[in-house]
Amino acid sequence: MRVHFISIGGSVMHQLAIALHKKGYKVTGTDDEIFEPARSNLAAEGLLPAETGWRPELITSDIDAVILGMHAKSDNPEIKAAQALGLPIYSFPEYIYHESRAKKRVVVGGSHGKTTTTSMIMHVLRSAGKDFDYLVGARLDGFDQSVNITDAPVIVCEGDEYPASAIERKPKFHFLYPHVAVLTGIAWDHINVFPTFDFYLEQFVVFINRIEKGGVLIYNESDAVLKKLVEDNLREDIRYQPYGVPQHSIVNGKTTVTIGGVSGELRVFGNHNLMNLNAAYYSCKELGISAQDFVAGIANFTGAAKRLELLGANETTNVYRDFAHAPSKVKATIEAVKQQYPNRKLIGILELHTFSSLNEQFMSEYKGAMDKADVAIVFYSRHALELKRMPFLPAEKVYEGFGKEGLLVMNDKEDLWKWLKAQSYANTNLVLMSSGNYDGLDMLTFAAGITS
Repeated sequence: MRVHFISIGGSVMHQLAIALHKKGYKVTGTDDEIFEPARSNLAAEGLLPAETGWRPELITSDIDAVILGMHAKSDNPEIKAAQALGLPIYSFPEYIYHESRAKKRVVVGGSHGKTTTTSMIMHVLRSAGKDFDYLVGARLDGFDQSVNITDAPVIVCEGDEYPASAIERKPKFHFLYPHVAVLTGIAWDHINVFPTFDFYLEQFVVFINRIEKGGVLIYNESDAVLKKLVEDNLREDIRYQPYGVPQHSIVNGKTTVTIGGVSGELRVFGNHNLMNLNAAYYSCKELGISAQDFVAGIANFTGAAKRLELLGANETTNVYRDFAHAPSKVKATIEAVKQQYPNRKLIGILELHTFSSLNEQFMSEYKGAMDKADVAIVFYSRHALELKRMPFLPAEKVYEGFGKEGLLVMNDKEDLWKWLKAQSYANTNLVLMSSGNYDGLDMLTFAAGITS
């Protein structure tokens, strides 16, 4: 097989390129910019393009598949060359399905918790010695890469609702056709892609309708919107497995869960994580994993990167970072930490960084999201707004939207930095929530400094 990647430097694209190279395929690729760690990863495998830029002369009739990344625009000269030759052009998820048609496919969808749930399934399967392929959107301890394609009989995929490519605007998870499908919950986000809530909901109906006959839908019945969506779109040819928060207890900051009559202590916590864990259990059960093996396997799961990731800790202080940016994710993260450590002060710092979160019209969606924080800060940089060509977001609109008494709103990273350094962190948990980088502030060094 010869495959060519247009936009090989993407975070998951370069991982798929490496996986296919290791499988024995002849892999080529191009991109107009390649950053770390993709550059070093590709170079180590001999896959780094000799030069940056698009090279339509590389598109030849002997190519079996052209794989198109999101970074490439529809007028890309290599796309035009491939179309002229009539070559098969795949978006990333379309190609994953192409490679996985003979496998049992597990696909985790939903507005939040996808990465964690997928990672939990992967972690337990590896602990049980199962052979499987995977696609996940974060770094996970024990796995060299985030995509793996071999001859394994099973594949576990995180399936998101973003468009598949520049020429295929349908959501990625529409192309994966699961036998075991998971929906973790629905909360409207990505308003630049899904301008109305009803349109957003339609994407999940399509996903349900693409579950293979005889398959199973594992869904979060505690999410009222999702529960109604499932009940309004029932199919007679698949099974349904609802789930919620499993039985558990919290003692001295440690959570013990009971699954299928088997109990075990966890290293993750919070209702959101517990629901993800329950979804992962039912998924693993479909793959032949017993409750005993699941509990044993999940015991040392510490989470995916940037998902309530512990950056530093001492006897009285923990610092976490979380990818949370959508309202439901922010609320779940804040409440999880407060529930786990009810007697500690909780400082929550949220960076607004995405198109939705920086949109004045979206602010009302954050109402109550940070209420459980003892001190709440919302930070957003003028630089981020400029990059997205968005108008300035007035602080009063943020105050009004969040509805949090005493909320601090900051636009200057130096102001945030001074505030952080001036605080006492004794008997305190600090939660850093962002899909960005606080306009370049070194939060990792800061976390190590206050907990050392």
